[in-house]
Amino acid sequence: MSQSRHVPVMLQRCLDLLAPALERPGAVVVDCTLGLGGHSEALLGRFPDARLIGLDRDKEALRLSGERLAPYGDRATLVHAVYDELPEVLHRLGIARVQGVLFDLGVSSMQLDEADRGFAYAQDAPLDMRMDQTTGISAAEVLNTYPAGELVRILRAYGEEKQAKRIVAAIVREREKEPFSNSARLVELIRDALPQAAKRTGGNPAKRTFQALRIEVNGELSVLERAIPAAVKALDVGGRIAVLSYHSLEDRLVKQVFAAGAASTAPPGLPVVPERYQPRLKLLTRGAELPTEEEIAENRRAAPARLRGAERIREDVE
Repeated sequence: MSQSRHVPVMLQRCLDLLAPALERPGAVVVDCTLGLGGHSEALLGRFPDARLIGLDRDKEALRLSGERLAPYGDRATLVHAVYDELPEVLHRLGIARVQGVLFDLGVSSMQLDEADRGFAYAQDAPLDMRMDQTTGISAAEVLNTYPAGELVRILRAYGEEKQAKRIVAAIVREREKEPFSNSARLVELIRDALPQAAKRTGGNPAKRTFQALRIEVNGELSVLERAIPAAVKALDVGGRIAVLSYHSLEDRLVKQVFAAGAASTAPPGLPVVPERYQPRLKLLTRGAELPTEEEIAENRRAAPARLRGAERIREDVE
């Protein structure tokens, strides 16, 4: 169990962004992507009066973070849930509003490090990729059963893979001979399918395809489309949200929700803007903030991270 997996990305910056909201007495913070509990442990440590609710769809992550957060007793409530279920979770716990929300949308380092989960392209493993292994279809099933056109769409939309057609043609040809079950065969096929020039840029050539399969298997973007607005809605006035994204699709989605919340919705030309048209959010980051070079040197998984923060400045006026 390597220590590198325990380094939460942009930790100090996340804590600083959330601090003004979490220093209030009785503050509640939701860690929507609990993982191994690194961010949560730091939140509980830095804000001794805050209560934490941690969500994760991965039961193994909940078990391990539960051990890690045990010293904090009933200040930490851990829930098996996908993060778009946040409104239901808060309702069940009898919590009307929260003061802080954190999303770290990277694949948990645990999932990348556990060979048998099939997330990593660097080692051979069953092509599973489900974050919650009790439900849904695996990456192997997607590869073996989806029509070619659908696979091309997924690789382009979720992996931003320019060579999607070539890769899918090879997948369809190969799956007829024998269904896919393990990651090494897929990695090899992608290497063989790509033209020389495409292999020279951007790290492992399988990276984009694996990202696309992971997003499809876990419904990540559709979940996020529901989760970010729901989290903003759950914030108290003065409450803050911080979101760490790891690819442009996620970051764009977060940017759009925050920008819409921070904009006036008034028709042009009103001399005085009524309350109901006033912005509900104030942006706390100029664009997306990036990790420092020092952090990337210490933790290579931080390299693609993009951090955005916002503060709730007024209620929704229905």
